[in-house]
Amino acid sequence: MNTAMGIVFASIYDHSNLGDLTANRTMASVPYGGRYRQVDFPLSNMTNSGIRHIGLITKDKYQSLMNHIGSGQEWDLDLEEGGLEFLTPYALAHNGLYRGKLEAIHSAMNFLAYSKEDYVVMANCSVLCAIDFREVIEDHVASGADVTVVVKDGISDGRKMIDLAVKLDEKGHASDMVVEMTAQKDYLASMGIYVMRREMLMDIVEQAVAHNRYHFERDIVLHAFIEAAEKVNVYRFRGVALFNENLQEYYNNSMALLDPKVRHGLFMRQNRTIYTKVRDEVPASYGEHSEIDNCIVADGCVLNGKAEDTLFFRGVKLAAGASVRDSIIMQDTVIGEGADLQYVILDKDVVVRPGKKLCGTKEHPIVLKRGAIV
Repeated sequence: MNTAMGIVFASIYDHSNLGDLTANRTMASVPYGGRYRQVDFPLSNMTNSGIRHIGLITKDKYQSLMNHIGSGQEWDLDLEEGGLEFLTPYALAHNGLYRGKLEAIHSAMNFLAYSKEDYVVMANCSVLCAIDFREVIEDHVASGADVTVVVKDGISDGRKMIDLAVKLDEKGHASDMVVEMTAQKDYLASMGIYVMRREMLMDIVEQAVAHNRYHFERDIVLHAFIEAAEKVNVYRFRGVALFNENLQEYYNNSMALLDPKVRHGLFMRQNRTIYTKVRDEVPASYGEHSEIDNCIVADGCVLNGKAEDTLFFRGVKLAAGASVRDSIIMQDTVIGEGADLQYVILDKDVVVRPGKKLCGTKEHPIVLKRGAIV
């Protein structure tokens, strides 16, 4: 039986831009969907696939991430052997922060060296999906390739910057590959998920870093493809995959959860439960004159006003006479009486004073950082 361990990258590339949402937190700890953090998806996918030894590589601003994950109990990772390990740059890299994913892996070389698993599954926190890694590993082993790339169609559009994009031939094999380009629609975008044999990964990373290479997609995957196309296997994921790599994508993909098909594809797949930190809350309560239409409402909310097409995280207070539309309202935010909000993203613990009006647009929603008072 092939055994696998996991590496999750909390936040690697600086061009992943969520504005104020990542001012004081990593990409991994960005709230999503009313009660989750983005890191919940790769962690849950790994544990659901039988992976019980995971290294979480952080770059900076990881205090909220550590608070969220704790011992890893919610993902059944609070184990005496294996389990979850935080791999911080200051503990692992002699010069602190690293330049890219390849250097990040190199900083975790001891973690890899003392592990016993045959394969390594690597995943980012910016792409949200419910995927069975057992199928990906089986496909990788059967292919005989050095590395397997998990890809998704419908992402490349000629405008979006893609870390790695692959064009397939009629047999489903890679025929072309580009890195950090605005690939055309006939290219499939990498989901930031890769599978390699552990010992091979260690050898390749050591050699690459020795030659001052630090970009995993360019210096490992593309390099292997140029040497011989058959060294790179492509696994095509056909489920729901949401790329949250900038603020506009984050807003659109949050609003997409109002579609039952998207919610089902992320949260209701058989044996693919997405786990998160447990917070004991009373059920949401609704005032006698409240009007709530097509909203996602988490536990602990007290809603007395009007809301439409909005996501409410845990513990939000919406006063009577207040109106919210097309918005994302995060944990423990308070919206005062008579306030009028549309196309806004309010981070945790925001206070909107009575009568305040905030109106963005679908293309440019207003974002208020954590703890703001307006």
